[in-house]
Amino acid sequence: MKKLHKLFLSAYIGPFLVTLMVVLFFLVMQFLWKYMDDMIGKGLELYLIGKLLFFASANLVPMALPLAVLLASIMTFGNFAEHFELTAIKSAGISLQKSMRPLILFSLFVALSSFLFMNYVWPVANLKMKTLLYDITHKKPALEIREKQFYKEIDGYIIRVEQKSDDQQVLYGVSIYDHTEQKGNNKIIRADSGKMTFSNDEKHMIFELYNGTVYHENAKKKQQKKSYIVSRTKFEKQKVLFDLSSFEMKKTEEDLFKDNYEMLSLRQLSNGIDSTEKQIQNASEKFNHFITAQTNLLKLSEDSILALKVAPKDHALTKNFIQLDYFKKLHILEINPLDQKQLIKNQLKLIRNAKSYASASENGNKHQISKINRYKIEWHRKFSIAYMTLVLFFIGAPLGAITKKGGIGLPVLISVVFFIFYYVIGMVGEKLIKQGSLEALQGMWLSSIVLTPIALFLTYKATKDSQIFNIEAYTRFFSKFKPQS
Repeated sequence: MKKLHKLFLSAYIGPFLVTLMVVLFFLVMQFLWKYMDDMIGKGLELYLIGKLLFFASANLVPMALPLAVLLASIMTFGNFAEHFELTAIKSAGISLQKSMRPLILFSLFVALSSFLFMNYVWPVANLKMKTLLYDITHKKPALEIREKQFYKEIDGYIIRVEQKSDDQQVLYGVSIYDHTEQKGNNKIIRADSGKMTFSNDEKHMIFELYNGTVYHENAKKKQQKKSYIVSRTKFEKQKVLFDLSSFEMKKTEEDLFKDNYEMLSLRQLSNGIDSTEKQIQNASEKFNHFITAQTNLLKLSEDSILALKVAPKDHALTKNFIQLDYFKKLHILEINPLDQKQLIKNQLKLIRNAKSYASASENGNKHQISKINRYKIEWHRKFSIAYMTLVLFFIGAPLGAITKKGGIGLPVLISVVFFIFYYVIGMVGEKLIKQGSLEALQGMWLSSIVLTPIALFLTYKATKDSQIFNIEAYTRFFSKFKPQS
């Protein structure tokens, strides 16, 4: 029996690891292609790109792991069934469930590892990846001055070069527009030629210009009219220093992203849910206090009731207070029209304030509920992905035994179909949670609720040696209903 366990484990672990790496590779390439435009032309070091891809691969593990489990289980049991090894095992009196036992234990280990990874590693990897990706996407393109084009990436300067030498170091027809002092082309430097070098720390670019002219324009006020003084200075050799600190990739503090839902552990998500629920409770109490205060102010005195006497029957104030029980009990006396008008204005102002406050409270409450839903989505995700690795194993293993096809062709096709089905259901459930149509418990476990019965059904059919994918079995069944000739 131990040899049989080793056989199944050795046949399963290899395809599982290879499949996981291949799926991760394709997902990372998709991620790289998505952000390719943000990386090209920025002179990024290889170690930065490698670092980003490493964190991105860790971020994509929750998507790659279920597919790897599904594909590896179909391939393993499909190979055993195709070479009649499962038939030999069953003829020896060993059931399919006993054959699956070592892989079930391994799948439990994978599920537990998945949960621990989602709780401790995934949030950190998300934080590192988001921070680094933000820095890269906000980094300026690498310094590249092209011929006969205005280069505007250096803060405060615009540079134009008519021609460059083959080694890109000697420049001809150089024009530098200096905007550091004030807006506009108040200072222009033109030179016949020059050399472009960098400082040792590469934080400054140095233009050594030859045979040029500096045009400097100063504006002065005289008798409320602007007069311009233009100075022109010729030079044989002059150096211009450009600060390149804006081209360096600034390291963003991770605190900027650390409160994002995907970057929190289980304990932090629970704390976030509790604190947000307390905020909702406090807001509700403040709302009740405010409405109570407004209601007390809106309670009609004899004078305000008199105002209602002359108010039109369809007036908003009349409609709001005509339902008050004490309205009919108070004695109505006559007051002058000016007081009536002022009373109505005051009452309408109180009503508008109450309506505005109620609307703001409702919007704030919706935002807080949406925030709680996002917390709960990530909270349940950590458990649901771990559970789905088990469910997909119990789908893949029976499918492999039933189809009796190993290799890459049919198993890959079946795996992709089931994975897309699982992924779409999960996305629909998550969207319904964000819309408020489903509770987080229902939406995040929707794919599990749908696929668990399928896994149990397939396991049962595989145990009974069912031929649900055998076309000949269906042909024989329906041939019974054909009329006899």
